[in-house]
Amino acid sequence: MKIKAAVVDKVNDPFVIKDDIDLAEMTPTDLQIKIVASGICHSDEAIRRGDASLGYPVILSFYADGTCDNCLKGMPTKCRNYADYNLSGTRPDGSDHFQENGQHISDMFDQSSFTTHTVVDQRNAVKVPKELDLRRLGPLGCGYVTGSGTVLNSLQPRPGQTIAVFGTGAVGLAAMMAGKISGCTEVIAVDIVDSRLELAKELGATHAINSKEEDPVEAIKKLTHGYGVDFAVDTTGVEPVMVSAIHALAQGGTAALIAVTSKNITISSWNDLCVDDKKVIGVNMGDSIPGVDIPRLIDFYQHGMFPFEKTEKFYKFEDINQANADSGSGKTIKPVLIIDEDYVPGK
Repeated sequence: MKIKAAVVDKVNDPFVIKDDIDLAEMTPTDLQIKIVASGICHSDEAIRRGDASLGYPVILSFYADGTCDNCLKGMPTKCRNYADYNLSGTRPDGSDHFQENGQHISDMFDQSSFTTHTVVDQRNAVKVPKELDLRRLGPLGCGYVTGSGTVLNSLQPRPGQTIAVFGTGAVGLAAMMAGKISGCTEVIAVDIVDSRLELAKELGATHAINSKEEDPVEAIKKLTHGYGVDFAVDTTGVEPVMVSAIHALAQGGTAALIAVTSKNITISSWNDLCVDDKKVIGVNMGDSIPGVDIPRLIDFYQHGMFPFEKTEKFYKFEDINQANADSGSGKTIKPVLIIDEDYVPGK
């Protein structure tokens, strides 16, 4: 089957939309999916740069085999073969999802959704109610589930505790809204863009700190009786910001560093960690189980508790490079590519 897809020919090239891409045949556990819309994530840009049918509509997320010991324990983001399945550029059996003139085209997350159609294993797909707008829901499968899951699944704050989120893009705002849902009394947003900080306050931040204008660590400690926060989430991957997230912690606090980044940090294990009993963790995809976490986010959304739609802006498929640039510059928090322009919610 010939499909249309956005393809990057080599590292740092722009996306080129091609209409001669061959889609793989289905295996017994596969679904053929018609793509309505797709969010653009910073993970997509990291790959571009070289850093690194059901009767129901579905949202696509990552693939886990469901058979390794970690999957059987309910930890699919820790699947023993996660990297092979999601970042190898091929299907789990090593075959191609996509080809052009018989030549291999790499995919991402065992799917790739910058296409008019794709073939995925049924484990990649999550059913959602038909009456909901898929153009809105599509991005839940990556950035939103990562940010919210980091808080709800990994950090698990209790009502009355405090959290600071560094970086108010889609992942950071999702983490921040999850902190509010969890009952944190102080939900502190840190960024360098005033418009994003204003949106963060609209979405539930109790305080917003522009780290270009004031030291975020000092500001956070002033807001928390001099102690610091119980939890910090860094979504920027910027070296000094990651260090600030650790320094902003109270005794016994935990910092989750979740950005896709090639940067390193230097901290003193004695002064920065041991004396104050601080913890630094990495979290992959919010420790999420898509079939559980995505419906939970939809419930929050329908109850007005997770208004992620305020972060989205729609773009035509052919404007993918502009959408990607707007995401990188911070002009748009969550670009959504509309691939099926004839789609009508509920039909």
